[in-house]
Amino acid sequence: MTDAPLAAQSSGTPSKPGAFHELKVLWVRHWTDQLFSFAIERPEDFRFRSGEFVMIGLPGEDGGKPILRAYSIASPAWDEQLEFFSIKVTDGPLTSRLQKIQPGDSVLMGRKPTGTLVLDALTGGERLWLIGTGTGLAPWLSVARDPDTYSRFGQVIVCHTVRNVADLAYRDFFTSGIHDDPLIGDEAKAQLTYYPTVTREKFETPGRITDRIKSGDLFADLGLPIGFSPNSDRVMLCGSMAMIKETGELLETYGLKEGSNAEPGDYVLERAFVG
Repeated sequence: MTDAPLAAQSSGTPSKPGAFHELKVLWVRHWTDQLFSFAIERPEDFRFRSGEFVMIGLPGEDGGKPILRAYSIASPAWDEQLEFFSIKVTDGPLTSRLQKIQPGDSVLMGRKPTGTLVLDALTGGERLWLIGTGTGLAPWLSVARDPDTYSRFGQVIVCHTVRNVADLAYRDFFTSGIHDDPLIGDEAKAQLTYYPTVTREKFETPGRITDRIKSGDLFADLGLPIGFSPNSDRVMLCGSMAMIKETGELLETYGLKEGSNAEPGDYVLERAFVG
């Protein structure tokens, strides 16, 4: 998801044999000069919950320690391949190399997925908001393709905020492609709403998602009552630290309480990518 050091990664990252899967790259798609997606083989024994993240990386150069970062899995728990959505950082320790991978190459993947952006960390509700910025869209690609999402929530709203229109990766998928999904296509067509916003170019829904929440424009655009309700709304947050902090504070003013795997609540965020 990012090329900055993450809380999920410690200097004591295991490097003994068998600590990681070494998996073949199946495909790579470059969206822009700063964004790309790729998929790798899924080990038969690898189990995860939609919305979780895992460590992804490459062997260290000249036999050094592997370089690893936490990446949300962008494919749903039932998929036979593992998809990821990444930024490109020219001088980034990992992504400067990872962005050059080709089908047939190998990448390293940790054996233990984890994370709080899972349905288990939320209590029941009527409406699920999946709010992300940039590559924070990745876990929503997973959650929005999980049948449990549609059985638990009557309405699912994917909010994606980016700087430029070209950064709206997966826009066509959320607008129409997901409707052809063999497992959840019909449910998505009836229950899923995609709400993109763009901050630096002209767009029909301009500005940061936090500003559109505060102004009420978000709710007006969707024909919903202004604000979030603890009785009906459940929210997941992923992306920039600034967005997560500001949105979390807004949700608290509406009476929503943060949840976790141990104690489900009204909203969750991924602390592995914060701080």
